Amino acid sequence: MFHNIDAVLFDLDGTLIDSAPDLGAAADKMRTDRGLASLPLSHYRPMAGAGARGMLSVAFGLTPEDASFSALREEFFVNYERRLVEQTYVFEGVTDLIARICLGGLKWGVVTNKSARFTVPITQLMPLFNTAQTIISGDTTPHAKPHPAPLLEAARQLGLPPSRCVYVGDDERDIVAGRAAGMPTVAAAYGYLGTTSNTSDWKADFTIEQPAALLNLLKMP
Repeated sequence: MFHNIDAVLFDLDGTLIDSAPDLGAAADKMRTDRGLASLPLSHYRPMAGAGARGMLSVAFGLTPEDASFSALREEFFVNYERRLVEQTYVFEGVTDLIARICLGGLKWGVVTNKSARFTVPITQLMPLFNTAQTIISGDTTPHAKPHPAPLLEAARQLGLPPSRCVYVGDDERDIVAGRAAGMPTVAAAYGYLGTTSNTSDWKADFTIEQPAALLNLLKMP
């Protein structure tokens, strides 16, 4: 159990919300528009946390080094903007978790690598985020995770030392960033997990298999 914690910070995709259906659909439309066969969501889901890079790698086998990557990334972004929350939903148990955090007197917020172009409308459209006291996007600071800068900015906005903020995420870079920022960390094993499912390698302080399990780690009234 954590002690002397005043805030909980969360990654967004794969931790609070399941955006894989909309991310995958945005990329898959690019395939079908080119006469290629549609791929099932199960192909896209594991890489949803990597955003455009992950989706284009699944859809076309592309990497950021490919000459066509930038143009296709913008096409993907446009597709995604048109359907940001059509099929995106809050993970089961997250709404109750946030309510308990608020009732317990803790602050909470979001630190994501998703750019503000998408983070702002998503968090405005989904009621879950009405009580969030900080939302840091991937372009809020000069560096994205695994650099600690976004987490340090979130702590600054909350007026708290980093050591009094817990960070919860479903990718190894979340844990690396949290540790670099001096925050206790929790691995969300129910999320996308990127290319590995062995969360024990991430060296998080704790791992949870469902959102509600976080409550067991937080000392609240």
